[in-house]
Amino acid sequence: MAQRPRIAGDATARAVPSPSATVLPLGVRALVFTEPVIDLHCHVLPGIDDGPEGIEGSVALARAAADAGVHTLVATPHVSSRYRNDANTIARLVDVVNARLTDEGVALEVLSGAEIAITSVIEIAPEQLSRLGLGGGDWLLMEPPFSAVASGLENILSSLQREGHRIMLAHPERCPAFHRDPAMLRSIVRTGVLTSVTAGSLVGRFGSEVRRFALGLIAEGLVHNVASDAHDHARRPPGMAAELDEAGLGPLADWLTRAVPSAILGGEATIPPRPAVELPRITTTRRGWWRQHRDRFTQAS
Repeated sequence: MAQRPRIAGDATARAVPSPSATVLPLGVRALVFTEPVIDLHCHVLPGIDDGPEGIEGSVALARAAADAGVHTLVATPHVSSRYRNDANTIARLVDVVNARLTDEGVALEVLSGAEIAITSVIEIAPEQLSRLGLGGGDWLLMEPPFSAVASGLENILSSLQREGHRIMLAHPERCPAFHRDPAMLRSIVRTGVLTSVTAGSLVGRFGSEVRRFALGLIAEGLVHNVASDAHDHARRPPGMAAELDEAGLGPLADWLTRAVPSAILGGEATIPPRPAVELPRITTTRRGWWRQHRDRFTQAS
C-alpha cells in the first residue's frame, strides 16, 4: 500500500462571516475561510487534460486557490478513454508543479490523484489503479457518465469496493442518470460510497436543475464534500467559500472542506459525522432566492 502523504498544515479550518466583504454589494457579509482548507478535486496539472495548457496556467490556478484559502490541492486529471493518463505521468507533473510553486513562493501543496471515468475503469490494470487514489491513498475519485442511463454502474462500484478500493463520486449532481433515478444514488451511498459536489453547482453555474438537485442531495444528507473542480484561474476558478455562502451552507463549510478531506487524505477508517447544525431553508426557484436574500439588497436603503 502506498505511504500516506503528509497533509500540509494541521490548522482547523473555520468558515465565518466576514464583516469586510468589500467585493460584494451593499455590505453583504460573505463566508471566508479564516484557516486553510483542502480541495480534493482540481485539474491543476499542465498539458495533461482539459486543465491548464502550460505550467504558467498551473501556477495561476494554484495561486488563486491559495488566495482563496486552500493549503492542499489534490491534482485530479481525467483518466478516461480520451485522456489516457497514468500514475507515473501524474506523479512527475505533481513534482514539477510543486517545485515551481516553491520557486514562486505560493504557499500551497499539490498531491497526486485522478478523476477516473467509471466507463473506463475496467481498462486500467489493477496495479495502476491502486496508484491513482486521492493523495496516494485508498480513495478513488470516480466520474459517473454524463448519460441518462448508467447500466452496470452499481456493479462496477461494488466490484471496486470488494477489491479494497474506497469510492468517492465526483459531481453526482451533474449525472443525468442520477436525476432520472435518484434512488440509485441513495443505494450507492448506503454501501459506503461518498459524494463530492462541485462548488459551482451550488450557485447555478451548471444550470438551475443541477443546482436544485445538488441542494436537494445536501438536504438529504447525501453529500460529504464540496470541491472546486477548477480547470483554470479565471473561467473555472478554484472557489468554494463564496459558493457555500451563497447556497446558505456556511454551517457545514468546515466539515465539507476540511474535516472530511482531512480524514480521506489521512487514511482514517471513517469520516467524521456530519455536524448537527441547522441550515436555512434553501429555495431553488428564482423568486424564492430573492425572498431568501432580499435583506442583503435592501439593508442599505
